[in-house]
Amino acid sequence: MNEAEKLSVSFIDYLQKLDRGALAALRHSLAFAPGTYPRAFRYVKRFVNQKAHEHDAHRLALYAVAALFARHPAQTQTSFAAAFGELASRRASKSKSIEQRFIALLEADAENIVDYLRQAISLLAADNIGCNYARLLEDLSIWMNRSANPERRNRLRQRWARDFYSAIQPAPESQPSSETATAQRSQS
Repeated sequence: MNEAEKLSVSFIDYLQKLDRGALAALRHSLAFAPGTYPRAFRYVKRFVNQKAHEHDAHRLALYAVAALFARHPAQTQTSFAAAFGELASRRASKSKSIEQRFIALLEADAENIVDYLRQAISLLAADNIGCNYARLLEDLSIWMNRSANPERRNRLRQRWARDFYSAIQPAPESQPSSETATAQRSQS
């Protein structure tokens, strides 16, 4: 585990220990741009690099993930995209709608990704499906970085698509091996 991953995990561990009042303040911060709601500062600021400027992607990601976590504090090891794919699988009759939301999310830019995630996390909460917020923090640090290499963001989107579609694909039916098929024909 690298240093960034350790910091992400410790941040989520910290969020899990917050009381209801703190989570309510963080949840309310979803109504504001990440890092602009003063009542959230006391809970997140300690994790922000002192040299980070106001538009620093990691700083923004910390505030966004704190708010999203407060909306649905269910930490698991499942990536956000795989969790959303699980939601689509559970809601098979509405999976096209979920898939369309996911595609819109993949098309989001740094300025509106949190709006799409807020809606997605609300849907996950409705079905009590958790996700890996530490990994989401790392991913948003890339997504919200306006100066990041576009290829890096593209790889991130491709990984999310892979996780989502892997979660909604039914397991392939096992094909009989050629030996089994031959044995079955000889018995006929």
